Order: sequence, then C-alpha cells, then structure tokens
Amino acid sequence: MAGGRRSTLTLAAFAAPCLPLAAFGLPLVITLPHYYSETLGVNLSAVSLAFVLVRLIDIGFDPIFGTILDRTRWSFGRFKGWMAISIPVLMLAIYMLFMARPGVGSLYLWFWLVVVYFGYSIAVLSHTSWAAKLTVDYHERSRIYAFWQSGNVMGMIMILALPVLLHTLKLGSSETQIVSGQGWFIVAMLPLMALIALWRVPEPPPVEDANGERATLNDYFRLLRRPTVLRILAADLLTGLAPGIAGTLFFFFFIRVKQFTFVESSALLLIYFVAAIFGAMIWTRLAKRVGKAKALIAACLTYAVVQFGVVTLPAGEFWLATPFLIAAGIPYSAGALLLRSMMADFGDEERLTSGKDRTGLLYAILTGTVKIGSALAVTSLFLLDFLGFDAKNAAASTPLSMEGLLALYAFAPGIVGLIAAAVMIGYPLTEARHAEILRQLGEKDAVFPPVVPEDVAGTEPNVANPAVS
Repeated sequence: MAGGRRSTLTLAAFAAPCLPLAAFGLPLVITLPHYYSETLGVNLSAVSLAFVLVRLIDIGFDPIFGTILDRTRWSFGRFKGWMAISIPVLMLAIYMLFMARPGVGSLYLWFWLVVVYFGYSIAVLSHTSWAAKLTVDYHERSRIYAFWQSGNVMGMIMILALPVLLHTLKLGSSETQIVSGQGWFIVAMLPLMALIALWRVPEPPPVEDANGERATLNDYFRLLRRPTVLRILAADLLTGLAPGIAGTLFFFFFIRVKQFTFVESSALLLIYFVAAIFGAMIWTRLAKRVGKAKALIAACLTYAVVQFGVVTLPAGEFWLATPFLIAAGIPYSAGALLLRSMMADFGDEERLTSGKDRTGLLYAILTGTVKIGSALAVTSLFLLDFLGFDAKNAAASTPLSMEGLLALYAFAPGIVGLIAAAVMIGYPLTEARHAEILRQLGEKDAVFPPVVPEDVAGTEPNVANPAVS
C-alpha cells in the first residue's frame, strides 16, 4: 500500500473518469425524471416509482459486487479491470436512455435503468475503492478524494454548460435536443477518460489476509455493525440526501416558483457547481487544520444556513440569485470527499483489527447509502404529486402543491444538513488515532512488505513502514 504523495498529473489522470460518470449521474437524478415525465409524457408517479425501486434493487448488488471485488486477483488490477468492464455496458444503456423519444413507456425506462445502474455501480465502486489504495496518509487521502470530487464537479459543470452552449450556438434549445446532446457527450467521453486513468495510474496489489480468508457476504454484515462505519454511513446518507432533494426539485423550483427559464436555471446550476470546485479546496485545507470530522460539521452548518435563505430569492432576477447559488455550492463537495477519505482511514483500522483487507466491501457499503439517499430524494416527487402538482401543465398545479414545493426545496434539505452535522460530533477516528494505526500496521507489514508499483511521477513510497512515508 502506497504511503507517499502522488503527483498532480497522476491524480488528474485518476479523476478523468469522474468527468463522464458525474456528467451522467447529474442528469440521471435531475434531468431525466423531468424529461421522461414532462417531455415524453410518462406519468410522474410511474417515473418516480421506476427511479426509486430500481435504485433500491441496485443496492442489493453492492454487497455481492463488493465481495467479488475483494476476491478478485488480476495481474492488471482488480479495480482497474472491473472499471474497464463497466464502460461498454454504460455506453449502451446511456445511449438508450438519453435518445428515447415520445411513445416509450415505463417498462422501457425500467429496463434501461436496471442496466445503467448495474454498469454505474461497477464503475463507481471500483473507482472509489481504487482511490483508497493510492495512499495511507491521513491528509493525502483527503487530497486524493478532493481530486476525485473536483473531477465529479467538473463533469457536472460540463454537462450543465452544454445546454447553454447549444442555445448560444443556436444548435438546439428544446429539452429533447439538450438531453440528446448530453447523451452523445457522455458516450463519447466514457472510453477516452477511462483509458487515461487505466494507462496512467498504478494500482497497488492487495495485501493478502494473514489467515488466507477470502471476502464473504458475512464480512459485509459484520462491517455494518461497526460503530465507526455506522456513523460514516449515517453522515453520508444525510449529506447526500440534502442536496439530493434540492437537486430533484431544482428545475421545478426555479422554473415554477422563481420564474426562471430552463436555460437560466441550467446556468444557475452551473454556477452552483463551479463554486463546489473551490469548496473542495476549502474543506480539504480546513480538514488539515481541524480534522475531517470538524471540517464536515462546518460544511453542514454552512449548507443549512444558506438553504434556509432560499426563500428570500427574488423571482426572475438572475444576477441577484447568483450569490446564493455560489454560497450554496461551496459546501457541496465536503461530504463526498471527506467521508470517503474517512472510510479509507477506517479500512486501515479494520485491517489492523481483523487482518483483512475489505476495501471493496467498505465502499460497497458506502455506495449503498448514496443510492438510498438518491431514492429517498426522488420520493419528494411522490409527495408533490399527492399535493396536486402537475409536472406537464403548470396551470393545473394546486396552490397547496406550490407551497409544498417551496417547503421541500428550502427547508427539508437544511434540516437534514443540521442532523448530518450532529452525527459527526465526537467522531473517534482522529488524525492521532490513525497515525497510531499506521504505526502498528507498519510493524506488521515490515515482516512481509507488499510490493508497491512506483508512481509514474517517480515518487517511490516507503512500504516497510507507511507511517513514516
């Protein structure tokens, strides 16, 4: 396991697949539910049900694949190999979802959502697990996941900039043209960005268990009972749920309540994610000063305060809305990058305690909370439908549904953010505790140190004792 600092070029190459994966993940949550219900005419509740149930079904895939991932022993790399397998699956499913035309029904949506989530889970799980093995250094992990999260945000920015670009160049401004353009962009980017990472970034070999045991599903449920894991999972669920609710309702809120056009709303979302890139730098630096848990608490409190202030936004005033979107975007990256770094730290504690490397299963657990949060966020559409919200005909929406839309977008995410901050109070795996874990692992690994590939930038870490690398 590597202990040194990876070069900027190596980490940039590692983050390259995040561009198309995040570019796909954003419209999957925000654009496609709106597109299938309003433009393609599929019933709003049917769309909500498809996205929720397929996402929940997909959760069952995670422990199975996490077990497979930890049992995989390929010379090419267990994480790199599975990422390569996921790319063609994703390309086909994304094409079918984004190129759909009026006349498709809920069964079409169901089938291709199952396929796309299958490929997406393999890609994301193998990629985030791979990141955990690039270093054992407490702060370097935050840096690695900051690159990872910045890549995700840049992918979102690119996909959000596409409607504005198409509109400016007069190449298309309808939602159908925009969604098709997004689909072609993602399909073209996926193989290119994946090849860059597979070629440029090394993958340290797995540390074999001292007792020779392979990963099983029992390990998955055993890890779920660990208090530190449960705290990370709770925080990850909440920090994903809060912006998930806001993201699901974003276009409905800014178009229906605040009277912005679809293109203006897309531009505001673009500003939000540009701010999130700078936020990744802010939270990484703050974590280095006060620790990861305290930095996350600060981010959650900031998010809650800003989200509560959304009700004060004036309708139709684009430039007055811009400062709010900047302030709301800055905390966005904190949960994703800090909690994945914290899970990697726990992976070291788990290996010290049990003698088992269970990176794949740990990130399978973490991926599961993301899916649960996304599924719960989409259920806000059920509530809107119940209150009388009409996604296709604005004039048919009831006044109660419009009040519900305002409350769900402004207050629900802020309250969830406050709960997430409370979960992190008193988090036990501090920098000092992690340093002691590395010291003990260094003594254990010194007997049979793993062979670590040299970073392509020329940095060769100390593998005999990673704590002093």
